Amino acid sequence: MSVDRKRLIIDAASKSFSLFGYKATTMDQVAKIANVGKGTIYTFFSNKEELLSEIINSLIKEMKAAAEKTIQKELSFYENATLAIYELLEYRKQHQLTIKLFQEEREIGTPAVKEMIEKVEAAIVNYIKEKVVEAIEKGEIKQCDPEITAFIMLKMYISLIFDWEKNHEPLDKDKISELFKFYLFTGLSM
Repeated sequence: MSVDRKRLIIDAASKSFSLFGYKATTMDQVAKIANVGKGTIYTFFSNKEELLSEIINSLIKEMKAAAEKTIQKELSFYENATLAIYELLEYRKQHQLTIKLFQEEREIGTPAVKEMIEKVEAAIVNYIKEKVVEAIEKGEIKQCDPEITAFIMLKMYISLIFDWEKNHEPLDKDKISELFKFYLFTGLSM
């Protein structure tokens, strides 16, 4: 029974954070949405930040699983990297909770939200880093700093998907893949 209550609380908190943001969500709201007493929440979570952290940890696992499903052994590193990163960012872009948290971080700068966003980005960089290390070991790409490479790959994708679209027509998946290949794998030199 307690597992069911914990799941109810997590689902209610996700809903509240998605609708109202972290700062505007109260434990009273979460209790009301979950239809439990406020004290019940505190048997599982000591505070709102711990509750958000639990939700973000689950989100990170879901994002990694979604990216892993895109990996195809017959494709090259850059093709798989393109598919996986695109999936991670699309997941993040379409998930209501992350949209609300990114919006709150931009508009209000809530420290707990900033910390959770950094946690999500660090998890994505670590995932990409693992794939870069595998590609180096297989001889698919040159020896490089895997963490810096992963960071650059993520930031490039974020720029092409989110930042570019602020003032331009959105790029389709193929165009993003082409740009990714050109700037990271082929290079600008003749």
